[in-house]
Amino acid sequence: MAKMALSMKPTGWFQIGYSGEVQPGQIVRKRYFSQELIVWRSESGQLRVFDAYCEHLGAHLGYGGRVEGEQVVCPFHGWEWNAEGRNTCIPYQPGKPNRTRKIRSWTCLERNESVFIWHDTLDREPLFDVPDIFEDIFDDEATAADYYPAWPKATIHEEGLDLHPQFVIENGVDYAHFQFVHRAAETPRFVRQDFEEWHFNAAFLMTFGGGKKATVQTPGGAVEGGVDAVNCGISLGMSRFWGPDNQRTMVCVTPVDDETSDIFHTVWLDRAPGDDGDQVPESMDRRLRLANNQFLADLAIWKHQRYTEPPGLATEEAKGFRTIRKWATRFYPDDPHGAARSAEIYSDTGETAKASL
Repeated sequence: MAKMALSMKPTGWFQIGYSGEVQPGQIVRKRYFSQELIVWRSESGQLRVFDAYCEHLGAHLGYGGRVEGEQVVCPFHGWEWNAEGRNTCIPYQPGKPNRTRKIRSWTCLERNESVFIWHDTLDREPLFDVPDIFEDIFDDEATAADYYPAWPKATIHEEGLDLHPQFVIENGVDYAHFQFVHRAAETPRFVRQDFEEWHFNAAFLMTFGGGKKATVQTPGGAVEGGVDAVNCGISLGMSRFWGPDNQRTMVCVTPVDDETSDIFHTVWLDRAPGDDGDQVPESMDRRLRLANNQFLADLAIWKHQRYTEPPGLATEEAKGFRTIRKWATRFYPDDPHGAARSAEIYSDTGETAKASL
């Protein structure tokens, strides 16, 4: 595997799984950012992400450990640790827990049916939030109740790929790839590209089914539609598709180590009238397959892509790529060529940089 040209330790929120994977009383093993982790849910439903090793003698809590009430219990000597990672009980030393040792508890949250952790090599508190894909970012009146739950049927999790998170957000300025990767009949027309302090917003219009009499999505002929997208940091992208097919998608890339990442793709399809079921029905399998195929077409490029700096850009695309790469530098505090020099590009006032195409 080739060493990544970009740091694999960026700042941001990163998806490590889906909420439905971790039931009350369950421990799930994970590995991200070269760290062994456990995700566990207490019997009351509280979810926590810990470093995986007991602070007593280093037993891995994901192998034989168990949840008792609101504590996680080590399989080696029965030491109990609470939701903050503090030792609360040594069974053979009643009333005398070890008050000096603490298991690292990662800042985490559950949103959009997913589990996220906050990663920052400077150990700063979260600099921004993970938005609710239904409530926080798109200007419409839709709610989660208007869509089928995504997990587990409408999710994809690909593991151990030679893939950097930044490849994905650069799609947000890459208008030219639509005709070649997605077989679009025309180049989309970007109407918004705003770079805020920690978020990047984009919107474009396009004709779905253009040049064709009928498609699965456009049986009556071409339909005007578009995509609104919000990227939160460099790892997390959310989109709303409107026009012939109303859906929302989320793509997240999370580094596993210094060479590989996992990628998560989540799709929410709008409900059929009168259907209040909790899974995407078989009648919508074709719609789901089409949505997944668009993601897989991108993934086929990303997982074999090499980061090129400086890139050889066409004149028409140069402004977008240069702006997004400058904006992205703030998410690399451990990289001397990254966030450490972002002050040279953006003022300390948090002024919004905008590029409208």
